[in-house]
Amino acid sequence: MCCWKSKQKDRNCRCIHLTLSLGSAMWQCIISPLHPERGAEIVQLARFLLGEVNTHSSIAHVVFTGVIKYSNFILMNAKSKSFIIILLGIVLVVTAAWSPLFHNTSIAATSKVNQYLYVTVPGIRNYLEYGGHGILVYDISDNYRLVKRIATGGLKDDGTPSNVKGVAVSLFTNSIYITTLEALQRIDLATGKIVWEKKYDGGCDRLSMSPDGKTIYLPTLEKEHWNVVDAITGNIVKQIFTNSGAHNTLYGPDGTRVYVAGLRTPTLGISDTRTHSMIRQVGPFASAVRPFTINGSQTLCYVNVNGLLGFEIGDLNSGNKLHHIEVIGFAQGPVKRHGCPSHGIGLTPDEKEVWLCDAFNQRMHIFDNTVMPPKQVASVEVRDQPGWITFSLDGRHAYPSTGEIIDIGTRKIVATLKDEKGNPVLSEKVIEIHLEGGKAVKVGDQFGIGRVLKVN
Repeated sequence: MCCWKSKQKDRNCRCIHLTLSLGSAMWQCIISPLHPERGAEIVQLARFLLGEVNTHSSIAHVVFTGVIKYSNFILMNAKSKSFIIILLGIVLVVTAAWSPLFHNTSIAATSKVNQYLYVTVPGIRNYLEYGGHGILVYDISDNYRLVKRIATGGLKDDGTPSNVKGVAVSLFTNSIYITTLEALQRIDLATGKIVWEKKYDGGCDRLSMSPDGKTIYLPTLEKEHWNVVDAITGNIVKQIFTNSGAHNTLYGPDGTRVYVAGLRTPTLGISDTRTHSMIRQVGPFASAVRPFTINGSQTLCYVNVNGLLGFEIGDLNSGNKLHHIEVIGFAQGPVKRHGCPSHGIGLTPDEKEVWLCDAFNQRMHIFDNTVMPPKQVASVEVRDQPGWITFSLDGRHAYPSTGEIIDIGTRKIVATLKDEKGNPVLSEKVIEIHLEGGKAVKVGDQFGIGRVLKVN
């Protein structure tokens, strides 16, 4: 083993060791049979140089020391001089050639993709008691251990934190984007620093990022239009007027469609991303569309509507409403937030289950989605009134806004989110990010979208 402490020195050490070992073996095989005395001399020099490698950082020093150490020896054995020079040349040339190889191998061996859950707060209105202000980062592979808190903007004119309205991530810009009531901010994932924060006329609501990470659909705060925004600069590219009370927004997995829901209409709108114009309405549903989700092939939507403890399903191609599903065995009652019994719905990544929020009963209701209409099969009690649901990328865990981590397979709570002081953390705006050396390489979604993609 080399005693060098730096990684570069260690790489050079391995290069020289391998080169000298090969050189020594070569000389033993080629020279020793013809000139036994010279083969022994070369092996002796190689062993000396290996000792020098263990204690020095410079290849040049190793070679120079070898020459000085054996200068008298070389002069007394002139015929061996050429062999020694060749061996030293091999050390320099091959080490230089192999160094990048060892360098890359070292990086590959030490590189690691870390899986984190980014929780933006205040993510339940502006309630600071549910996690304070900023981004709480949890290590998924370490039982959701809190790793750090990232400072964010999003302050009102009086200096107090504003409600977080949505969260999205761009692999293209390596940034996380957060909307508050008034503004959109971009934060660099490598440095944790705010790149920019911009206010928009009409405010902001739950944004959505294009799959290529270049374009944002940014709703105004329940106003008449959506802004199409450049993810790099934050500049508005186009405005789409629907006069529907802009609210929830979801980019389709293939990037060709964006699904938009306003608080003043019983339909779900579809925008063509080539022209950024509305092309279809799905519904009408029983009442105004609240949270919703879609399957991965973009053929079905699952929507919450005002006044319904349950959900409805629509056909994204025909625009027709297909099914109306009500929760069985639980009474509908008053809720603390959002004004509707079910505010939050998601598909597990394999699309085998629908998970539905029930605020009054503090439950997540689970439906078998392998049959149509989906059939209610189970319920999980949570610690507060749930208002949102999404899932881990690997399909193992459910993330209700109440801060529990629920094992999808067993339907048991396996962890709970806490802040630095051990207080419970709740948020309706969370997203999974996989980082490799400060670079985002994979990202989930704030919506619980299906991930079974269309097969051509």
